[in-house]
Amino acid sequence: MTTHKNLLGGPDPTHLPENTEAYRLLGEESAPPAEVVAKHPTFSLAWAMLADDAFEAGRVVESYAYARTGYHRGLDALRRAGWKGHGPIPWSHRANRGFLRCLAALARAAESIGEKDETERCWQFLQDSSAEAYAELRR
Repeated sequence: MTTHKNLLGGPDPTHLPENTEAYRLLGEESAPPAEVVAKHPTFSLAWAMLADDAFEAGRVVESYAYARTGYHRGLDALRRAGWKGHGPIPWSHRANRGFLRCLAALARAAESIGEKDETERCWQFLQDSSAEAYAELRR
């Protein structure tokens, strides 16, 4: 096994574990996100999808709740994966995308309900975690 030392002195990137069953349900079986969440409540991507669907339908408070749930489930998963509260969470790693999408959805919903401080904090957290995710999701 090869290990790589971060020469800049920061923490190594965090890569969440894959949930192949949840991805299979969303993909092959085309299960609705609510069904996936019911079977895999720690799967942030399904929470992000629920948040996006609610936001697009004008249900901003519901979107906020879904995004916050997925965000917190993602934080729990990141901590279990060794994340210490800062450092890169690469967008290029598929399993990280659910958390990063929840973070962006939370920022968007917070802005819609006038939570200025939370909006700014979430966008900054996203940018600090993954510049690639920030560029993709801050459209």
